Amino acid sequence: MATRTDASIAPATNGTASSWGLGDGQAIPWEYAPAPEARDIVHLKERYGLFINGREVPSADGRTFTSIDPSTELPLAEVSRATTADVDKAVHAARRAQRRAWGQLAGKERAKYLFRISRILQERSREFAVLESMDSGKPIKESRDVDVPLAASHFWYYAGWADKLDYAFPGRVARPLGVAAQIIPWNFPLLMLAWKIAPALAAGNTVVLKPASTTPLSALLFSDVCVQADLPPGTVNIIPGPGEIGMDLVTHPGVDKVAFTGSTEIGRKIFRGVAGTDKALTLELGGKAANIVFDDAPLDQAVEGIVNGIYFNQGEVCCAGSRLLVQESIAETLIDKLKDRLSTIRVGDPLDKNTDVGAINSKSQLEKITELVQSGVDEGAELYQPACDLPERGYFFRPTLFTNVAQSHRIAREEIFGPVLSVLTFRTPDEAVEKANNTPYGLSAGVWTDKGSRILEMVSRMKAGVVWANTFNRFDPASPFGGYKESGFGREGGMHGLHAYVRLEDR
Repeated sequence: MATRTDASIAPATNGTASSWGLGDGQAIPWEYAPAPEARDIVHLKERYGLFINGREVPSADGRTFTSIDPSTELPLAEVSRATTADVDKAVHAARRAQRRAWGQLAGKERAKYLFRISRILQERSREFAVLESMDSGKPIKESRDVDVPLAASHFWYYAGWADKLDYAFPGRVARPLGVAAQIIPWNFPLLMLAWKIAPALAAGNTVVLKPASTTPLSALLFSDVCVQADLPPGTVNIIPGPGEIGMDLVTHPGVDKVAFTGSTEIGRKIFRGVAGTDKALTLELGGKAANIVFDDAPLDQAVEGIVNGIYFNQGEVCCAGSRLLVQESIAETLIDKLKDRLSTIRVGDPLDKNTDVGAINSKSQLEKITELVQSGVDEGAELYQPACDLPERGYFFRPTLFTNVAQSHRIAREEIFGPVLSVLTFRTPDEAVEKANNTPYGLSAGVWTDKGSRILEMVSRMKAGVVWANTFNRFDPASPFGGYKESGFGREGGMHGLHAYVRLEDR
């Protein structure tokens, strides 16, 4: 369903005209013609099973759940719902494969499989992009141009490391940990799968992966890639199911390593679940990133970075720049430019190539966003939403901008995980650092300034795992990513990503 908010939140208006942003009385209205991507590139099955030991199998009790298209609220497919018995079966299959097959392969042989997986993802990129948009609600231009290429690049990158572990850890011997339990979120299903599976396989581990219950289909399609690549049975196992199945996997005695990306709340439960064991653990959790704009920043470039930082993937990004800190002297000018830019954002069908903001992933997430936005209005922040028509069906929410925000407001403290930006101001660099670090999270941040010395100074003082300078949301397989404080620990990507999947021994 489209959002229906009360009078305190601006209603949609008729017409979808955008503007060139020439100022009052000079706007040139125009509209995009629909440019839908074809759905028939994806051949959905009526029912998907679990992927265990190289084969698709039903769950132990035969139960299923329905995967929903968030842009239409219509069912896509029935998916087998894993049980505790299925978790046990998958872990044993992974252990057997690690001891008898995958773990015994030379690094250069493992590299061949990873290269093969990367090539297959590239060959089937359009199929994966369309399915990712159908299952998660993200715009096709993002899944096509960001998610799938980056996923393929991660396999390609770690294929290069598979036979070079001696160079990654000079003077040490890198041994695989064994069986890795990996739990991924719903905002980047395929990309998070690649972030986790690629380094694990490169290091000689086997994997049991649990995708999010709202977005299991791209992971299940990836199981077909594993078969196509002739990956030894049991090397990768995929078991969709509810959250409690994830905890069964985390606490299984046959698991040697746990990797989780998701909310801080669930991260705490997982941390408690592995306490008292010798399991390795990495957590990539929530964030409340500050995007800081100084008075010497290139404002037009900064506006594009701000929009990319918060409205990319509907704001459903752990490192989203959801707090905008603007130097007081330019605040009014920047906000005017930002409002003008928001009026050109297109909200609608994720499979339309012109769409900028697609559907929110689920009804429950839409309700959470709506509730937090209403709290911002109730606490006295000033709300701006551009005029736009939302589709009658589906889980959609307008791009939202709050000004006059206080640090005590919930919208400035809590992770909203939606297309909502809170604007605060500062006068000095010291005040900017203090406000940016005034959060329990520490995942990412951004700095916009023309002075390189100021960038280096700010980066050294900000408590964030990643700080972007004059850009935002830029990722590369060779660059590590991770956070501090309640944003988790450990790094994914780059050579640092291998550390999480090896046990180092002296020569």
